[in-house]
Amino acid sequence: MEQQPAPAPAGGVDTAVETIFRIESPRIIAGVARIVRDVGIAEELAQDALVAALEQWPRDGVPDNPGAWLTATAKHRAIDLVRRRERYARKLEEVGRDLSLPAPHHLDEPFDPDDIDDDLLRLVFTACHPVLSAEARIALTLRLLGGLTTSEIARAFLVPEATVAQRIVRAKRTLAAKGVAFEVPYGPEREARLGSVLEVIYLVFNEGYAATAGDDLLRPALCEDALRLARVLAELMPKESEVHALAALLELQESRSAARTGPGGEPVLLKDQQRRRWNRMLIGRGFAALGRANAVSTGSPGPYALQAAIAACHARAFAYEDTDWRQIATLYGLLAARSPSPVVELNRAVAVSMAEGPEQALALVDALADEPALRDYHLLPSVRGDLLARLGRTREARTEFERAASLARNGRERELLEARAGELREP
Repeated sequence: MEQQPAPAPAGGVDTAVETIFRIESPRIIAGVARIVRDVGIAEELAQDALVAALEQWPRDGVPDNPGAWLTATAKHRAIDLVRRRERYARKLEEVGRDLSLPAPHHLDEPFDPDDIDDDLLRLVFTACHPVLSAEARIALTLRLLGGLTTSEIARAFLVPEATVAQRIVRAKRTLAAKGVAFEVPYGPEREARLGSVLEVIYLVFNEGYAATAGDDLLRPALCEDALRLARVLAELMPKESEVHALAALLELQESRSAARTGPGGEPVLLKDQQRRRWNRMLIGRGFAALGRANAVSTGSPGPYALQAAIAACHARAFAYEDTDWRQIATLYGLLAARSPSPVVELNRAVAVSMAEGPEQALALVDALADEPALRDYHLLPSVRGDLLARLGRTREARTEFERAASLARNGRERELLEARAGELREP
């Protein structure tokens, strides 16, 4: 007789359910959206599956494959919904096949040699449809693909949480009202929507690479999804320079992941990282992708090409002291001219501090003090604190690190900043 899973304490199971759902929700939503062809409804059905798990798992135990359980539950509810609605009657046959086949093509979809049977990629392109504003496309896809909360997205965008919530709600309503198809577009439409898709993948990777909130610095699943989608797009669009450049950037950034945290998950600063732990295979892939980007480029480098070039400067340095900071500062200057941003200027200031000294960089940082977008951005006082410490202005530096710690939403970053402030306390 097969042994049933033992019930577990409700509190522990609730935490497990929420953690698993956060990881699996993009795939659940994408799979369900293929059935109902409505991302808003798909997200609601995924939430229904979460509620079902919270009700059943404390009683019956966590299943061996919890992700598959959640996906199956959501899909069955989607099929029930389709069957209840007469306007989906003509799709019953293909929905029935969806139960037994892992990833069927719908009969009403045109065949195209460039078609990609990837529900996550379909979800990205659907959320990036031109009927939505650029901000709404990115916010919606981060919500659906990344499984991020509105507060985390707001933090990534440096905008109020209410603004992000409104964007997401309106975006889902617009997609439903316009009857946007759940598909990867073809031909000219695909290229027209590419810029938003690249930005979405970039932001999803960033959330995984340096989590906005929570107790962990890294969220590897997000990095893996973003990197995989970037590679898929590079294969799909071999003549698009910025597609290869984004893939190069993510490969090079991901190559450092193993060295970015210590044994207990604590952050390790770039200067203290053991570079022998950097993944040389990913670095090689990054250099190759950057080479392809340069080979097909027809004009001045785009923002992803410039960022990839910066990451390549770090990857070429076998020791921190070998880093070409002057070249990095130059590249950040080009990036600031190409895509002006207070965050880019802050990063440029860090590079300038290494190339020319902290005093020159401090003037650049102080010029950003009144930027509304950086008012609650913890890295501004963090960078300023580092510059002040290097200038011997210990008391001011400690105040800046304490302020940075108070603004940090990620627990690991907050601990690091508190530790740096503690190191500067007077006996």
